[in-house]
Amino acid sequence: MDYPNDRRDEYYDDNTVNQTPWQNYTEPMRTPPRRRKSRGWIAVVAVLIVALAAAIGVWRWVQDYSVQLERTPDGVTLRVQERANDTAESEPAQTTEAETPEETSTTPKTQSAAQPGLHSDTELTLQAGHAGAPTASSDDEDALSLQEIYEKMIPSVVSIVTDSGTGTGIVMSEDGYLITNCHVIAQAQQITAMTWDEQTYTAALVGSDEASDLAVLKIEPDEPLTAAEFGDSDALRVGDTVVAIGDPLGVKLRGTMTNGIVSAINRNLMVNDREMTLIQTNAALNNGNSGGPLINCYGQVVGVNAVKLSSYYSQATVEGLGFAIPISTAKPIIDELIQNGYVTGRPAIGISGEQLPAAARVYYGLPEGVYVTYVSPDSGAWAAGVRKGDIITAINGTAVSSVDALNTVKNRYSAGDTVTLTIYRSGQSADVDITLMDEALQSQQ
Repeated sequence: MDYPNDRRDEYYDDNTVNQTPWQNYTEPMRTPPRRRKSRGWIAVVAVLIVALAAAIGVWRWVQDYSVQLERTPDGVTLRVQERANDTAESEPAQTTEAETPEETSTTPKTQSAAQPGLHSDTELTLQAGHAGAPTASSDDEDALSLQEIYEKMIPSVVSIVTDSGTGTGIVMSEDGYLITNCHVIAQAQQITAMTWDEQTYTAALVGSDEASDLAVLKIEPDEPLTAAEFGDSDALRVGDTVVAIGDPLGVKLRGTMTNGIVSAINRNLMVNDREMTLIQTNAALNNGNSGGPLINCYGQVVGVNAVKLSSYYSQATVEGLGFAIPISTAKPIIDELIQNGYVTGRPAIGISGEQLPAAARVYYGLPEGVYVTYVSPDSGAWAAGVRKGDIITAINGTAVSSVDALNTVKNRYSAGDTVTLTIYRSGQSADVDITLMDEALQSQQ
């Protein structure tokens, strides 16, 4: 403790270590009356400490022993008995009598923790089992309960496992055609499908379409599968009850059902440089639900869940914002994938390119744009004179600085349409007209 008059100098020596600073510095303060008064207080404190210690000792003794007076034919007997101690080793209690000792029974102290009457033959009684009451999904008389929807749909939901991740699929037909998302099987070397009864099959890729994020797989089941029933997504209204079934976070949670409502319809979002019209729902969707069914109150598939799309909506963590591809939109694409393996009519410029790094542009004095790395020989771009090393700075007068920006404008047109590209080459810019080719033909080259 620091004192106001504390001085660390020659006034301190070994004999004054235990004295307060002002006593070391000012001699007149150490008067006889003050010493006698201090000693008197010390004596009082000492007496109080001794009395307290004695009281504690008596209290502990009372806790450890019980004293009883008993009348016997021979007189009065004083009985002193040690109390049970849970922490002490088990040993018989000792009894001291004033005249004649009596035999006492001993009980292991480990049993003293349980009070008499706590242990018995009583058992937990379970009542006869009852199934939970059906949970209504809609007031419509044809609507199914949530339990009935699950029982109807679970045989038509499969787990999709690849060497790069997992997802969910929908049984489209008894002979083994399955629907899922394109991003679930993208770049996969091996694809397997596990049915609801845990039968595993190798799945072949029938066709996929990155623009719509849809893919069709085919397995060869031992027995006919239970095909899902598909409804009309155009009939949905905001507020309609929907449920999702899938494998959130992987196959360990396979067959999970979540419910919610249709939060919005015809929700237009930019996904992979293409605008998509989606169903928005607050039914809980997580990674692994991708490719699974969004189901209406009649047990019909009305959408293909595509939870990956939520990451394009916002970089922040969000809750209750799931998106599904309307089945009415997906049907023609799925049919074409089954028939051809690809979707025809999608526009393509016929080039490959990449965004120019800012450092490279500044160093070489180049404009913003898409640097052309490849030109298909059969494309309209090649016929118009576009070559590797050119920089596309605009399409139909709209400036572009990335491949996504270029494709966003290009996707507004169809194969066979004509667009104008602004090309920068050797310090000069020029406009060229090209005819868009079929994207499917470009991918086959």
